[in-house]
Amino acid sequence: MEEKIALFGPAGNSESFARAGYKSSCDAPRYLSERGLTAYEYQCGRGVLLGEETAKKIGAAAKEYNIALSIHAPYYMNLSNPDDERQRKTVDYVLQSAKAASLMGATRITIHSGSLMKRERTEALSIAKGTLKKVLSAMDEMGYGDITLCPELMGCTNQLGTLDEVLELCLVDERVVPCIDFGHYNARNFGILREIKDYEFIFDRMEEVLGFSRVKSFHSHFSKMEYNLKSGEVKHLTFEDEIYGPEFSPIAEIIVRRGYTPTFICESAGTQAEDAMSMRDEYLKVKGIKI
Repeated sequence: MEEKIALFGPAGNSESFARAGYKSSCDAPRYLSERGLTAYEYQCGRGVLLGEETAKKIGAAAKEYNIALSIHAPYYMNLSNPDDERQRKTVDYVLQSAKAASLMGATRITIHSGSLMKRERTEALSIAKGTLKKVLSAMDEMGYGDITLCPELMGCTNQLGTLDEVLELCLVDERVVPCIDFGHYNARNFGILREIKDYEFIFDRMEEVLGFSRVKSFHSHFSKMEYNLKSGEVKHLTFEDEIYGPEFSPIAEIIVRRGYTPTFICESAGTQAEDAMSMRDEYLKVKGIKI
């Protein structure tokens, strides 16, 4: 039986995708396979705009080239908005994403929790948990109950989405898996990831709340990220950055030692496929697998 290993791929298409002559995301699975990558997160951040035939073509290509698919739901969804109409819209945004995911065979949807909207964090989180339950109920009703939702750890201090808030959202239902964005975590905590113990804390906390079996195959975003000391995240960087971090090597060491098999989606600014390859190479080096 072949050993299951971590998966690596980009969020959307690198600048090199177009330079290589590719024009359609239907070609992304082939492009990624040629580079030894195994995952792809289709971006619906500005709305679910792809048609059914395109979704099916992406899915067929992903199956052919053995690429695991996920989708990023629209950025403007807001689980923590108390307004009934806004909650209905959030449910609809996720259902649109789930329909696209189902058509292409994607198994995970990354979702944002929303902003605090000048509320206390505990109140915003309570609202978000209620809305998430509505989302899950609607997904079950529409036949999308087999798709995993991944609430994302967010990078700005005025957003809902600290590590503990994400984990509490995951407690709403066992099908919910955390999307740990290490760049966001580092940004909203003003460069806290310096030593391996700082990274270990994240994994210790995940296991404490959710247990090993749920954490083992967690979802992840990774990029180096500029931040300021007021609000956190400023912008995504590339692996050429030597100032802000975080670094991937401690994460590779930890997941190999603990036996995790997560999906890593790289969100570098324009070099996400290349930087995903760098992450994969570091991981395989730690595992002792020849590239």
